[in-house]
Amino acid sequence: MFGKLFGRGGDRPVADPHALPVPRPQKNGMYTLHALGDTRVLALVEAAGRGDWPAVKAALAPFDPGRDHLVLAELADLDGVQDWIGRAIEEDKEHRATALLISGARHIAWAWEARTSARAVDVTQEQWRIFHERLHIAEEQLFEAAESRPDWITPWRRLLTSARGMSLGPVVTETRLDAALRRDPLDLETHIEWVSQLQPRWGGEPGQALAFAREAFARAPEGHRLGCVIAMAHIEDWVESDSKDCLDNPRIQAELGDAAEHSILHPAYERRPGWQQDFNMFAMALALSAESSVAPRVFHELGGAYTPWPWQYMAQPEKMYARFRRTA
Repeated sequence: MFGKLFGRGGDRPVADPHALPVPRPQKNGMYTLHALGDTRVLALVEAAGRGDWPAVKAALAPFDPGRDHLVLAELADLDGVQDWIGRAIEEDKEHRATALLISGARHIAWAWEARTSARAVDVTQEQWRIFHERLHIAEEQLFEAAESRPDWITPWRRLLTSARGMSLGPVVTETRLDAALRRDPLDLETHIEWVSQLQPRWGGEPGQALAFAREAFARAPEGHRLGCVIAMAHIEDWVESDSKDCLDNPRIQAELGDAAEHSILHPAYERRPGWQQDFNMFAMALALSAESSVAPRVFHELGGAYTPWPWQYMAQPEKMYARFRRTA
């Protein structure tokens, strides 16, 4: 029925044997995605929560933390990892690079937790001190991980974040961008990080980020998740704008719709753990643009799955997701 309604064939994607059971939705029909919606990632998160390094290594076996940004992010955002990962670095020489990568990524997230999301003028000197201290540790660890594993891209993407936090300037940041894109010219997370870097609040010029996103998207094959960079570039423009309706025009609606059709809605798109975040990027951008053709398809495919990012750019992210989902 829904396949015909949305102009698609009746076949559904093959069921994922590792998919977590969908939890009971909230009264508004949504639920927050946990552990990328994957049983293997849940095992990884639970092992890390216990500080069980052997179990973490075993749970990482199906993944490549040097390339899988979303899996690494699950560990980076987990409070408490910083309390035990240092022992793994010192004691497990065989897997030292992996432990360094996890620790470096965690220290960046931990640094921003100390800084908070307050405006720079409202951050205390003590918060700045802790912020920079943790970023320095992250930089040392990520560089060592990158040197040990030259094929890894995730250290370089994370080093872009630390460079922005430490205001290291364009020469350093562009060098790190080049290092990441040499390893994967189509890496979505690196492109999204650079879209943020090009925003006026970080020293970029208006329109610069969107131009970068469009150039990158033009190189992407059909079904590639790099199409999400278009959605994020428009979301970032919305963040920078003084007008909440700045995306509400036919040209932007058409561009977002075409990008979604070319990427996440294309039959070649691969639904890896955390694919719902890709769909949430488009859901937010399409909703902000008041697009009414493709947006319902995106929200339907999500089935109520909500990922905090990128909705956290809004003051009431869950409420806004539910509202846009209801009206799509």
